[in-house]
Amino acid sequence: MRQYEKIKSQYPGVIVLFRVGDFYETFNEDAKLVSEAVGIALTKRANGAAADVPLAGFPHHALETYVAKLVRQGFRVAVCEQMEDPKFARGIVKREVTDVITPGVNFSDKLLDAKRNNYLCALHFAKDLIGIAFIDVTTAEFQVLQVPRNDLKDALSAIQPSEILYSKKQKAEREFLQSITSANMPFTELDEWLFNQDYAEQTLLNHFKTHSLKGFGIESLHAAKVAAAVILNYLAETQRNKLEYIRRISRFDLGDTIVLDAQTRRNLEIFYSMHDGSREGTLLAILDKTLTPMGGRLLKKWISQPSRNLSVITSRLDAVEELVHHKSLREALRASLKTLCDLERALSRIAIGRATPREVLLLGESLSQLPAIQSQLGQLQAPLLTDLYRAIQPCDELVTLIRSAISPDAPATLADGQVIQSGYNAELDALRQIVSTAKDRLLQIQQEEREKTGIASLKVLYNKVFGYYIEISHANKNKVPPHYERKQTMTNAERYTIPVLKEYEAQILSAEEKILELEARLFAELCRTVAQHAERIQTSAQAIATLDSLLSYAEVASLYGYVKPTVTSDDVLTIVGGRHPVLERLMPAGEKYVPNDCCFDDETRLMLITGPNMAGKSSYLRQVGLIVLLAQIGCFVPAERAVIGLVDKIFTRVGASDNLAAGESTFLVEMNEAANILNNATAKSLILLDEIGRGTSTYDGMSIAWAITEYIHDTIGAKTLFATHYHELSELEAHLHKVKNFNASVAQVGDKVIFLRKIERGAAKSSFGIEVAKMAGLPASVIARAKEVLARLERDEAARILEEKDLRSKVQKLASSSTAKDNFQISLFDMSDGKLRQALLALDLNKITPIEALLKLAELRRMAELE
Repeated sequence: MRQYEKIKSQYPGVIVLFRVGDFYETFNEDAKLVSEAVGIALTKRANGAAADVPLAGFPHHALETYVAKLVRQGFRVAVCEQMEDPKFARGIVKREVTDVITPGVNFSDKLLDAKRNNYLCALHFAKDLIGIAFIDVTTAEFQVLQVPRNDLKDALSAIQPSEILYSKKQKAEREFLQSITSANMPFTELDEWLFNQDYAEQTLLNHFKTHSLKGFGIESLHAAKVAAAVILNYLAETQRNKLEYIRRISRFDLGDTIVLDAQTRRNLEIFYSMHDGSREGTLLAILDKTLTPMGGRLLKKWISQPSRNLSVITSRLDAVEELVHHKSLREALRASLKTLCDLERALSRIAIGRATPREVLLLGESLSQLPAIQSQLGQLQAPLLTDLYRAIQPCDELVTLIRSAISPDAPATLADGQVIQSGYNAELDALRQIVSTAKDRLLQIQQEEREKTGIASLKVLYNKVFGYYIEISHANKNKVPPHYERKQTMTNAERYTIPVLKEYEAQILSAEEKILELEARLFAELCRTVAQHAERIQTSAQAIATLDSLLSYAEVASLYGYVKPTVTSDDVLTIVGGRHPVLERLMPAGEKYVPNDCCFDDETRLMLITGPNMAGKSSYLRQVGLIVLLAQIGCFVPAERAVIGLVDKIFTRVGASDNLAAGESTFLVEMNEAANILNNATAKSLILLDEIGRGTSTYDGMSIAWAITEYIHDTIGAKTLFATHYHELSELEAHLHKVKNFNASVAQVGDKVIFLRKIERGAAKSSFGIEVAKMAGLPASVIARAKEVLARLERDEAARILEEKDLRSKVQKLASSSTAKDNFQISLFDMSDGKLRQALLALDLNKITPIEALLKLAELRRMAELE
């Protein structure tokens, strides 16, 4: 156990998988964690001094499966291998940690999504700013930025890291980080000395082999450079310093993107369906027609980080337009891309020594396609496409080298042999000749022994346990010569050896061992040569990813009838004949999605949308949000025509549910979301509100919705779509000049309601609640009773209405008063007004709640103001 404990002490907080023969074992607390996490038995040593040590293990061939299970749960895992054959070990077998796998640092196909980046992130909390660095070790993408503390949530939302590193000294920040990230985010604390400014600067200069970082554009980002150096140190430990393939670092500008918070991504169903959490029925599922893994990753990044840079958006749109108009060339390009492997991840695996022979061969074949792709691109004129043409860098010499080195029938692993082509290395060819000659001689020995013994069925065979041997059936064992040495008795035969067989076996095994060693050395040399071309391959891979994403946009536009939007810096939003990009693809056969218009200008800043449930209000809100998002990722949009003014953020409050784990009710969740919008939206934002104030009383809810509407109109000025069931709010149009009423139209035929799915000017006349309930399948007796109750309530209300007592009248007068100057005082003791007196005397002070008392007081004040 001493050897284990020494290794374990070097990896605190990491589960150490300790190789013992054909098993990986864990001990003590690690064993308890692993047993519970992956469901394997927890045992104890059967004998020896360590009899009471908890133990949990699994077979060596299941390593990747169990590592994946552990890392998915946020654990970090160190793999400790036997570095020598136990048969030849003197004393304890030498062991070393050969790999450390963490949520943010892994290369396993079982852990990685081919079309999603896996970012490791480091944070450095400086005095006024937070330095952020993030890297995808599988693609070598490495970026940094600095943000004020208030912007950290937005930054992490844009990056979507899989693991976050920070200093032990900044433990107090852990609670803050947990409050702004997902509940299962893995955090890793590192020693404070790693977060030193001077040390960081030197680490970066040494790694990039440069005298200055000015060429990377990060020279002035001092806090971010500390975070970047922390990442390099962390990778040096986990990847045993195999970091040469990380050749670049760049600056990430958060201000160039629309930050989509988790709420907006969820509400717009951008990546995951709200129904079942799957990818189906999402915007990504509609848009992703990419054919390469790197193209899929870039497309997802574009969608998660919509651009605010007009030139970037315009260049993408122009490229997509040309690809749409050149169908045959688009199809030819897509056919070429279909043959490519994951250039970025294959290169990274090769650079760190994890690639298989087949992966190297596949990389070579993929690189061989670059000249053809470049030639096809050369026929297009859009500026972005010509940039991609110039960015692609064919590697013809490297392709020739790989083809000459790796056998076209290369096995899955290096240990299987026959990896290197004949003719590539003279020494290897000579060793293979020795083996071939010796094996030919074995066939001769077999024939000679058959003739000597008269046993026609005598065979010379081989297995890993006994090597080469002669096999003779029991029926012929009486013919076996005395000098044959028995090695094994089988059910139907005997196995023997003879001196000459041992001689040639020694020659073959020695040569084969040398062949495996030489092939491993030649393969490693080839991988190092490939890694020397890393920058060229990475540049080409990024160009291919961009091309693949643009082709995906063009394919979607052609298939689904999207149009090129006009994107402008003007503060406008005009959509004619807009459609929901996802719902229109999910329509039953024979049905068409009903298009709708949307227009914002200087006179319209807030669309107040009323109408019954199920009439299409929510879908309309999402539709507008998705069309704006599509335009700002540089994609065509589902509409007849669209003019999109750049927005800086998209906010959504669509639906709500309890967050009981955090002690939050539906109403509190709703208010938190609304507060986030009101505190962070600007005049350049797009706000989508679908119901506010549902989780409380009618008066409370309507008061809150009213105040929010006024605040957005008067203070923020953002383009806003507000769908509400409070029809009384429609009175605001007469008093807030940039509020316009719209409704989700319906047609009533007898007692049936037909949803027309059309958004029209004007307020809704009814909510048709009972009709919707009937459509939902409520029992007929319940519907009938609801109608009776409604009729009685309407009669009582009609009899009760006395001027200001009518809610609509109150609303109208409140709207008028909201613009009046508050330049008077109310005397609560002036009872000359009969209505005020009656209202006060009508109060039952024994039954009224505190909130009702406040609302009543506000009502009484309004009554006095109106006099």
